[in-house]
Amino acid sequence: QVQLVESGGGFVQAGGSLRLSCAGSAINFNMLIVGWYRQAPGQQRELVADITTGGRTNYADSVKGRFTISRDSAGKTMFLQMSSLKPEDTAVYSCNARHPFITGANYWGQGTQVTVSS
Repeated sequence: QVQLVESGGGFVQAGGSLRLSCAGSAINFNMLIVGWYRQAPGQQRELVADITTGGRTNYADSVKGRFTISRDSAGKTMFLQMSSLKPEDTAVYSCNARHPFITGANYWGQGTQVTVSS
Protein backbone atom coordinates (compact mmCIF):
# COMPACT_ATOMS: atom_id res chain seq x y z
CA GLN A 1 0.00 0.00 0.00
CA VAL A 2 1.39 3.38 -1.01
CA GLN A 3 1.97 5.77 1.85
CA LEU A 4 3.53 9.24 2.00
CA VAL A 5 4.59 10.68 5.35
CA GLU A 6 5.78 14.26 5.78
CA SER A 7 8.01 15.57 8.52
CA GLY A 8 9.99 18.68 9.33
CA GLY A 9 7.27 21.24 9.77
CA GLY A 10 7.19 23.57 12.72
CA PHE A 11 7.40 27.11 13.97
CA VAL A 12 10.06 29.50 12.73
CA GLN A 13 10.69 33.23 12.72
CA ALA A 14 10.64 35.23 9.52
CA GLY A 15 13.94 34.89 7.68
CA GLY A 16 14.52 31.42 9.04
CA SER A 17 14.73 28.06 7.32
CA LEU A 18 13.02 24.69 7.45
CA ARG A 19 13.49 21.45 5.58
CA LEU A 20 10.49 19.29 4.88
CA SER A 21 10.81 15.60 4.09
CA CYS A 22 8.35 13.20 2.54
CA ALA A 23 9.08 9.50 2.93
CA GLY A 24 7.39 7.12 0.55
CA SER A 25 6.43 3.48 1.08
CA ALA A 26 5.73 1.08 -1.79
CA ILE A 27 6.51 3.85 -4.25
CA ASN A 28 9.42 5.09 -6.36
CA PHE A 29 9.53 8.88 -6.64
CA ASN A 30 11.89 8.66 -9.61
CA MET A 31 9.07 7.19 -11.70
CA LEU A 32 6.53 9.87 -10.82
CA ILE A 33 5.95 13.59 -10.87
CA VAL A 34 6.45 14.64 -7.28
CA GLY A 35 5.66 17.93 -5.68
CA TRP A 36 4.82 20.01 -2.63
CA TYR A 37 1.55 21.85 -2.21
CA ARG A 38 0.37 24.18 0.54
CA GLN A 39 -2.94 25.42 1.84
CA ALA A 40 -3.34 28.41 4.11
CA PRO A 41 -6.53 28.95 6.13
CA GLY A 42 -9.36 30.17 3.92
CA GLN A 43 -7.35 29.72 0.75
CA GLN A 44 -7.18 27.13 -1.99
CA ARG A 45 -4.39 24.62 -2.13
CA GLU A 46 -1.57 25.78 -4.38
CA LEU A 47 1.43 24.16 -5.98
CA VAL A 48 4.69 25.20 -4.36
CA ALA A 49 7.15 23.17 -6.44
CA ASP A 50 7.39 19.94 -8.37
CA ILE A 51 9.86 17.74 -10.24
CA THR A 52 9.11 15.81 -13.40
CA THR A 53 10.34 12.28 -14.04
CA GLY A 54 13.08 13.84 -16.13
CA GLY A 55 14.26 16.00 -13.27
CA ARG A 56 12.88 19.34 -14.43
CA THR A 57 11.81 21.54 -11.54
CA ASN A 58 9.00 24.05 -11.40
CA TYR A 59 8.36 26.64 -8.71
CA ALA A 60 5.58 29.01 -7.80
CA ASP A 61 6.68 32.59 -8.40
CA SER A 62 6.22 33.37 -4.71
CA VAL A 63 8.93 30.89 -3.67
CA LYS A 64 11.45 31.11 -6.51
CA GLY A 65 14.94 31.68 -5.20
CA ARG A 66 13.93 30.76 -1.66
CA PHE A 67 12.72 27.14 -1.87
CA THR A 68 14.41 24.10 -3.40
CA ILE A 69 12.74 20.79 -4.17
CA SER A 70 14.73 17.58 -4.46
CA ARG A 71 14.49 13.81 -4.14
CA ASP A 72 17.04 11.20 -3.21
CA SER A 73 18.62 8.89 -5.77
CA ALA A 74 16.78 5.88 -4.38
CA GLY A 75 13.43 7.51 -5.06
CA LYS A 76 12.25 6.98 -1.50
CA THR A 77 12.34 10.48 -0.05
CA MET A 78 11.63 13.94 -1.37
CA PHE A 79 12.54 17.23 0.23
CA LEU A 80 11.62 20.88 0.29
CA GLN A 81 14.32 23.19 1.57
CA MET A 82 12.74 26.48 2.56
CA SER A 83 14.84 29.57 3.26
CA SER A 84 14.14 33.24 3.90
CA LEU A 85 10.73 32.25 5.15
CA LYS A 86 7.99 34.86 5.30
CA PRO A 87 4.78 34.98 7.34
CA GLU A 88 2.82 34.46 4.13
CA ASP A 89 4.49 31.05 3.78
CA THR A 90 2.45 29.87 6.77
CA ALA A 91 0.33 26.91 5.64
CA VAL A 92 -0.15 23.17 5.77
CA TYR A 93 2.35 21.65 3.36
CA SER A 94 1.56 18.34 1.68
CA CYS A 95 3.61 16.16 -0.59
CA ASN A 96 2.15 14.58 -3.70
CA ALA A 97 3.24 11.91 -6.13
CA ARG A 98 1.43 11.15 -9.35
CA HIS A 99 2.00 9.12 -12.47
CA PRO A 100 2.26 11.30 -15.58
CA PHE A 101 -0.17 9.11 -17.56
CA ILE A 102 -2.22 6.99 -15.12
CA THR A 103 -4.99 9.13 -13.65
CA GLY A 104 -5.66 6.93 -10.62
CA ALA A 105 -2.04 6.91 -9.49
CA ASN A 106 -2.17 10.10 -7.42
CA TYR A 107 -0.99 9.97 -3.82
CA TRP A 108 -0.96 12.50 -0.97
CA GLY A 109 0.68 12.79 2.39
CA GLN A 110 -1.25 13.88 5.47
CA GLY A 111 0.33 17.33 5.61
CA THR A 112 2.62 19.16 8.00
CA GLN A 113 2.07 22.60 9.49
CA VAL A 114 4.57 25.38 8.83
CA THR A 115 4.11 28.57 10.82
CA VAL A 116 6.28 31.64 10.21
CA SER A 117 6.09 34.45 12.72
CA SER A 118 6.83 38.08 11.88
